[in-house]
Amino acid sequence: MTRILTAALAATLLAVPFASSAADGPQREPYGIALEGFAYPYPVHLLPVVNDGEQLSMAYMDVAPTQPNGRTVVLLHGRNFPSSYWAPVIKMLSEAGFRVVVPDQIGFGKSSKPSGELHFDTLARNTIALLDHLKIDKADVVAHSLGGMLGVRIARAYPDRVSHLVLTAPIGLEDYRLFVPPTPTDKIIESEDKLTADGYRKQLQTNYAIKLPPEAITPFVDARFNIKGSPDYPRWLRAFVSSGQMIYREPVAHEVALVSEPTLFIMGADDHNAPGRPLAPEALRARMGQNAELAKALAAKMPNARAEVIPDTGHLVFLEAPEKYKALVLGFLGR
Repeated sequence: MTRILTAALAATLLAVPFASSAADGPQREPYGIALEGFAYPYPVHLLPVVNDGEQLSMAYMDVAPTQPNGRTVVLLHGRNFPSSYWAPVIKMLSEAGFRVVVPDQIGFGKSSKPSGELHFDTLARNTIALLDHLKIDKADVVAHSLGGMLGVRIARAYPDRVSHLVLTAPIGLEDYRLFVPPTPTDKIIESEDKLTADGYRKQLQTNYAIKLPPEAITPFVDARFNIKGSPDYPRWLRAFVSSGQMIYREPVAHEVALVSEPTLFIMGADDHNAPGRPLAPEALRARMGQNAELAKALAAKMPNARAEVIPDTGHLVFLEAPEKYKALVLGFLGR
């Protein structure tokens, strides 16, 4: 049964527009650093924003519901994934009556890559500016991975704008500065630039314990490596590394338990992702990435939270266990 469900999921992923096949077929023209040439499942709009005096564009999808229930969900993506990977969740939510707003944060996906550093506070302000632009007073926030850190920051800074918070396999449940020594940006840029497509694929499979067929991972490899032929690739690379430094330098672990909005953690039992673990002293590495246990401990300290752990599932929870994820999210948002 597991093999049948996995095969069915793979077929679904390959059927939606976000599933590119460049790594499996003839070489195509390089993508631009705003993922020009990489298809998204719904029309993409651009919102002008100014960050640190720099004129930028924030890309987003705004998907209308089949039968409106009057509510909006904002989806917040992870670091290594364009927001197109939310395609099955967008469909699930829109069919349930939700308007679904899906931004690419500045520095990611089809949004501008800034010359300055990335900061969670700035990304939070940008997201609220998008809600203001769309005249959305309050929304449910569903976040994944790095998006979970941003979701916490938004809920803390703008509690009156958030109805429910779903943290899907979030990172940042521990303060990585307690394990990993600081690393110069230029050293990380050099290391990331040497990474190959095959090495990146193995990195995703290992770090994220992904329970998906190889062809379902190909779009993520494409989105990362088809831009290397762009003349603007060095700017993309610096922005990407800046996002990693943001995770390290701007922890939210100490804020999570202070979130008062109804919160649901959905964790993969096999997800032990911990950014920076290879750089930590060997004696500390085993203590990092106990994410399901961290989520349960934090939820117990919060006024209105619970943690659900899905067995035999890695970091891409909503793609690996779609039916269980659907039941948990829709049940929680329906409270």
